[in-house]
Amino acid sequence: MMMTNDDTEAFDALDWQGKPIDCTRCLHQGTHAETQCQLQHACVLDRYALRIDRFFRWNPGVAKVYLKHPYFEVRAIAAKYVEVFYLPQLVSDDDETVRWSAAQRLTLSQLRLLRTDPDREVRIRVAARLPESELKAMANDSDYYVRTIVARRLPIGLLTPMIDDPDREVRAEVAKRIGPEGLRQMANDAEVQVRLVVVQRLPAVQLGLFLHDDDWRIRYEVAQRIDEKLLVGLSADSDVAVREMVQIRQLQVPLRASDSFISCGVQS
Repeated sequence: MMMTNDDTEAFDALDWQGKPIDCTRCLHQGTHAETQCQLQHACVLDRYALRIDRFFRWNPGVAKVYLKHPYFEVRAIAAKYVEVFYLPQLVSDDDETVRWSAAQRLTLSQLRLLRTDPDREVRIRVAARLPESELKAMANDSDYYVRTIVARRLPIGLLTPMIDDPDREVRAEVAKRIGPEGLRQMANDAEVQVRLVVVQRLPAVQLGLFLHDDDWRIRYEVAQRIDEKLLVGLSADSDVAVREMVQIRQLQVPLRASDSFISCGVQS
């Protein structure tokens, strides 16, 4: 037995059905058992995930025995420690937590089977692990966050169809990575969150597209970067922050060589 103090020892030793744990009925009980366990600390029969996890951490070799256990936590945690060639049997597990756990370690051929899993958390894990070249199939996933991950990882050349994604979070991710032509197409996006990304990435010479944007935050970004000759278009802006930025830029004078000596405290 391995003895270690832990906060979980304050909780009663109950199984997944809420019954007291009887060590005499455990497969791993007895002086001749090869496994290590400790009641209220490391126990596969316990309902607390931390205790179950600690048991498998001490005894990874027995994880395969528990892949059909009735308690989903046991199956999900066993999936973390079992040899990978046992994992395919969990792809069709009834519990999404188990499938999610398996998805973190499945080989690519098995991971593909979970691209259409009914649970979003499982598909999120799949989208995070699939090779970039295989993500296109998930670009129309029903869940916005799955599509957000796809937008972050999909090859740039394949992002164009996602310009019109129905969710602004997804479109904002697209705007962060898409090429120049696609970026210009997103200049008229209905959401300011997306347009902010666009205006921050576009070259200064193209910022004239946003001089009359409805949102002051967009115009403020423009005022910071647009060519000085075009600043006059914002000099009478309705927002005080935009007007102040215009004034600051108009008052800026290029530093002369002689000024640099004075600013450093050097007298000529």
